[in-house]
Amino acid sequence: MPLTRRDFTARTVIAGAGVALTGTVGALATAPGALAADDGTRHDEQGRPHGPGYGPLVSDPAGILALPAGFRYRVITHSGVTTLDSGETTPSNHDGTAAFEGHRGVTLLVNNHELKGPRTGWERPVPLAEGLVYDPAAAGGCTVVEVRRGGEVAEWVGIAGTSTNCAGGATPWDTWLTCEENSDLAGKNGMTKDHGYVFEVDPHDRRANRDPRPVKAFGRYDHEAVVIDPRHGHAYLTEDASGPNGLLYRWTPPQGFRHGRGRLRTLAPDAGVLAAAKCFDRNGRFVDDLSRATAIGTVYGVDWVEVPDRDARTTPVRKQFADTAVTRGRKLEGMWWADGGAYFVSSFARAESPGAPHDGQVWFYDPKRRTIRLTVLLGVNADPSKDGTYDGPDNITVSPYGGLVIAEDGTGLQHLFGATESGRTYPLARNELNIGTDEAPEYSEFTGVCFSPDGRTLYANIQDPGIMLAVTGPWRRAR
Repeated sequence: MPLTRRDFTARTVIAGAGVALTGTVGALATAPGALAADDGTRHDEQGRPHGPGYGPLVSDPAGILALPAGFRYRVITHSGVTTLDSGETTPSNHDGTAAFEGHRGVTLLVNNHELKGPRTGWERPVPLAEGLVYDPAAAGGCTVVEVRRGGEVAEWVGIAGTSTNCAGGATPWDTWLTCEENSDLAGKNGMTKDHGYVFEVDPHDRRANRDPRPVKAFGRYDHEAVVIDPRHGHAYLTEDASGPNGLLYRWTPPQGFRHGRGRLRTLAPDAGVLAAAKCFDRNGRFVDDLSRATAIGTVYGVDWVEVPDRDARTTPVRKQFADTAVTRGRKLEGMWWADGGAYFVSSFARAESPGAPHDGQVWFYDPKRRTIRLTVLLGVNADPSKDGTYDGPDNITVSPYGGLVIAEDGTGLQHLFGATESGRTYPLARNELNIGTDEAPEYSEFTGVCFSPDGRTLYANIQDPGIMLAVTGPWRRAR
């Protein structure tokens, strides 16, 4: 049922009367363009950092990762260096990741490898492990990384033969949904099967991953990330696409469907309802693009418009709608479920978007109120080569210590940075692995940011060449 203007006004009044985002993150409020870094250099009487973060970043003699004093990192996997249990080297292009609790103190991580197109185009594609291959022509997939209590690491293939595995999302039943950010049909770019789907990977049971089957009910398009509402069973999904900009989707399960391990692969291709978000402001005016929001705290009501043809064999899903039918957003990226709703990212907006340019938004969708609220807004970064400025948020996670941790995929320097409940930002890490030249340095994006189940370790990846890192240190509540 559409959300009426009266319903929306009542709900936004409630939100404005207190803190709209209760729980872990709260209201991440700041002025446009003013979400600047705070290096935490103020100190208390004992000389300890007394800012929103952990102090300034200390350069790494090894040239990999700068961290605050007292923090340290460990390389978990490194493409071309570490090996799988089958003997091949770790694949490249690490991307979306989630951590799961295994038996006897083991941490299990599922790691996407964002490899687009045919295998012949990559030096280290995901190996074609027997029984775990969807399309033998495709280079991407996932590996499962096991970190044991004593520090030993093992790695094996979770799924192979998929394309451009970008982000994804953990499920409430402890599996990983990996998203293909590529919608090539069979016969295009060397592919032998259709792509643009979501697949489920079980880190606990290798047998459950045999004979990979796409979750066609979630639609075929350039998927980025997905979260599952643990109470109602809805899936929320982002699309990273342009020309026109991508959409935010909701999948409603069919009546009587019960989620669980392996259940998604049993769904019919047309099961449930896939719909795209249509937003409007408190005056009932349609919002055509998320770039229209220029102030933290902006709240839009959300209706959901059913997708006409979710498998999109002739017309891409996002092009099946008139511009007045749905709300678009540039580079809709990472998602995380927390505080009873879905956080999701729009990485930037420029001339392709009808609203104001920006270098990153984080929104929160409240399914109870059926609203989205702008919680983080990054103004245009005038000098990406300058340390302490951020642009291009991508993967995100909600920290057990409060606030968000955000992986940067912008231009210039690349960081992991935090955003506190009060809206202040602070650096957590800087990529110091120069894959360019001394004259023209280049630093790869961070991906796959997530905490271990016990909250003691922050995992993150440097996408190129493909390094998974584990960061530990004196974590404390972010202020």
